[in-house]
Amino acid sequence: MMKSLISKIILSITCIFSIPAHTHINGVMIYGDIKYLNYIKPIKIKKVNRVPHKIVIGMIQVESNGNDSAYNKFEDAVGCLQIRPIMVREVNRILKKKGEKYRFKMKDRWNREKSLEMFWVWKDYHHSNSTDEVIARNWNGGPNGYNKKSTEKYWEKVSISLEGK
Repeated sequence: MMKSLISKIILSITCIFSIPAHTHINGVMIYGDIKYLNYIKPIKIKKVNRVPHKIVIGMIQVESNGNDSAYNKFEDAVGCLQIRPIMVREVNRILKKKGEKYRFKMKDRWNREKSLEMFWVWKDYHHSNSTDEVIARNWNGGPNGYNKKSTEKYWEKVSISLEGK
């Protein structure tokens, strides 16, 4: 009951002040903005270099048009961020390397909150100081995605979707 009340208070504060995605408030990590705020997770506070939340919103728009049930059978890409099995394995590898006990399952890709968690684990590990373009292009094209000509159009689509945000 108390946890629910605290979550509602934090949600109200974020809506009033329009706190950006992936924000710390009294030891609570908040993902999303007013439009996408739907996940609150307690964490240990530590210094986090984070990408502006708009990039994630832009990527979700390009990847799935905001559809949490999007599925690309050819690539086995699932959910709002079109996460493939190789990304789940990579995120679990990072978690193991950091000594975390939690691991993601393939079915977690269908869940927006868990997809966003996977994104932040990957981003914070590989791209703590990268530009939006590098992050988006590597999300689309793998570890060397930024250098691939094929990811240029992806970045163009993400940047265009950001212009309206």
